[in-house]
Amino acid sequence: MKKTCRICCGNNLMRFLDLGFTPLADAFLTASQLGEPEIYYPLDVYLCDDCSLVQLGYVVPPEILFQRDYPYVSSTTQTGRDHFHSFAIDAFSRFDIQPDDLVVDIGSNVGVLLQGFKNRGVKNVLGIEPAANICQIARNNGIDTINEFFSEKVADKIAGTRKTAKIVTGTNVIAHIDNHHALARAVKKLLAPKGVFIFEAPYFVNLLANLEYDTIYHEHLSYLSVKPLKHLFDSFGMEIFDALEVSIHGGSLRYFVADKGDYPVADNVSRLLRLESEGKTYDTKTLSEFARMVQKNREELTWLLHSLKKAGKRIAGVSAPAKGMTLLNYCKIGTETLDFITEKASLKIGKFTPGIHIPVLPDSELTKQKPDYALLLAWNFADEIMKNMEDYHRAGGKFIIPIPKPAIIE
Repeated sequence: MKKTCRICCGNNLMRFLDLGFTPLADAFLTASQLGEPEIYYPLDVYLCDDCSLVQLGYVVPPEILFQRDYPYVSSTTQTGRDHFHSFAIDAFSRFDIQPDDLVVDIGSNVGVLLQGFKNRGVKNVLGIEPAANICQIARNNGIDTINEFFSEKVADKIAGTRKTAKIVTGTNVIAHIDNHHALARAVKKLLAPKGVFIFEAPYFVNLLANLEYDTIYHEHLSYLSVKPLKHLFDSFGMEIFDALEVSIHGGSLRYFVADKGDYPVADNVSRLLRLESEGKTYDTKTLSEFARMVQKNREELTWLLHSLKKAGKRIAGVSAPAKGMTLLNYCKIGTETLDFITEKASLKIGKFTPGIHIPVLPDSELTKQKPDYALLLAWNFADEIMKNMEDYHRAGGKFIIPIPKPAIIE
């Protein structure tokens, strides 16, 4: 178990949420693996009373999390692809990025974000991706990618053999890294003079406000906000000079970080710090109420689903994101409730969900089998999913959105 905070190294950690023991959210199983034992890890969340970082109490080694047949592909949804390309456009509008500048993406997945920079004329893009299968897909997509975890050693190698980077990016990956101090040192080494580190992470304020507890799983070691991140970068002579609110993943922040004094600090930074303070984001009562509402959501969702089953209705799940695996395992929703789950991602189709072993079928099965209800596990892409499945809806199918309050969409 984690004894000290990964940002300030303090030992004043207070547990406020316990989601029980769960399997790894991306550890999908083949049929031949169903009879093998699964490892369950504690999933509980702590607040650091010193710097206010919210973090998991148990850290699963990254070699276990990311270097097997990792199934997450960032290019699955059109919403995601559009978002990454707009990220690149925003960077070009803010900074004087030249064709020969180096842009490095940490946790680059299949290279969608870097493709956005290439589309704008940048010749030198480099991904860093630890999952070998995902790395190969990126290379097949024409994105130069290193198959390693990002580290100071990797940063030194890139800076020494190539050049330092004008832009270093990371989307939905910084929260996966255990050693934030090593991260800051590595980024500092990799950046060119006046270089900028731009990264996105789900905003803890939104997680609280919208009851997004399903976004808590073992890959996400930290639940980030401005106050603790300011503490981190200040200690390395860097600063957050802007933070932009974006809608992806239930509400995220895009942080802009550089050496102190390189860029004027936008009013957004102080505004968000006030928001966190005035909203009592780190108050014990706020966090205890959040934990109570999580339990209530489980009760309401399971009651709704069991009532539908009792009435003879058939229910399937739609999409199998990591967040959905937290929801299903915490709420103990299995094959007695969901007949199957459908997916677009080919790396998951034909497999079974971790823990509860629900079969994952192609999206086309929803229209073919016509269950009465479809539980939207990737609720953050609900609009796109429901639009793509209009045939199912026209045939009488209804959608259920589980977060923040279970609701049937007629």
